[in-house]
Amino acid sequence: MTVPHSAGILLYRLPLGRLEVLLAHPGGPFWKNRDHGAWMIPKGGVEPGEDASACALREFEEELGTRPAGIPDFLCRIRQTGGKWVDAFALEGDLDATAIVSNHFTMEYPPRSGQLRSFPEIDAAAWYGLDEARARILPSQRPILDALEAALAGRLRP
Repeated sequence: MTVPHSAGILLYRLPLGRLEVLLAHPGGPFWKNRDHGAWMIPKGGVEPGEDASACALREFEEELGTRPAGIPDFLCRIRQTGGKWVDAFALEGDLDATAIVSNHFTMEYPPRSGQLRSFPEIDAAAWYGLDEARARILPSQRPILDALEAALAGRLRP
């Protein structure tokens, strides 16, 4: 059995030398009332033969409605709680988090109702400082924040 493999981008900015990262909140009924420990980097499944960096760019655009400028730098590979491998890429940039437009998925909801409903894959995005981001991100993705902080150590203000 093949272990699922995803790739995503951690967009960051450094206003006045203070690190801020863009996190996304997943849409759908499972995530509706979850906040701290539920946010994540925009990411998705790497197709067979697809370059992980290209996948990360595609998924960012599908989930947030805009393609980030630049070439993402490989940051780290983590294994999420469910076993999925995630290749995380870092990219410095900016976007209006309130203006995202996500693709949608369809699922039967309420369960066993026979009714199909459409939900946005991402229902919100927001910029957070590193401490707040650590509180909000999925616990299994916290090492991505640690890797970014280490990679940018010389550029950050205390």
